[in-house]
Amino acid sequence: MSERILVAFEDAEPAWEALEEALTRFRSDDLIVLHVLETGESSHGVQGGVADGWYEAKREEAEELLERAQQVADQQGVSFATAVETGQPADEIVEYAKQHDIDHIVMGSHGRSGISRILVGSVAESVIRNSPISVTVARVPE
Repeated sequence: MSERILVAFEDAEPAWEALEEALTRFRSDDLIVLHVLETGESSHGVQGGVADGWYEAKREEAEELLERAQQVADQQGVSFATAVETGQPADEIVEYAKQHDIDHIVMGSHGRSGISRILVGSVAESVIRNSPISVTVARVPE
């Protein structure tokens, strides 16, 4: 029986590692690659980061990123569905998994430790703490 696998994806080395992990380990499952437009990103002083120009530009960048990810998957003979959400990444990943009957989450992590992790925070750590399902983390040590 095929499972529904959510791959949290952004344009960073750990996310590309997570995509590769998912394409290898879960190739026969139903893959969904999710990109979150983070509302905390700079939007030139617009409160909440949802100005029309900001949103359209970020949405277009997300679509291009997901197309590049699909090209990688095509080389391995794997296809996937895509989704783009807006909000805080950890919250949106967990919420998407809950609302779409996801069985497993795959995501990347920089593998920071100590004070660096505390200062920067960790989306992966937050997802792991709050997810009702299993999470696989592909780590890229710094």
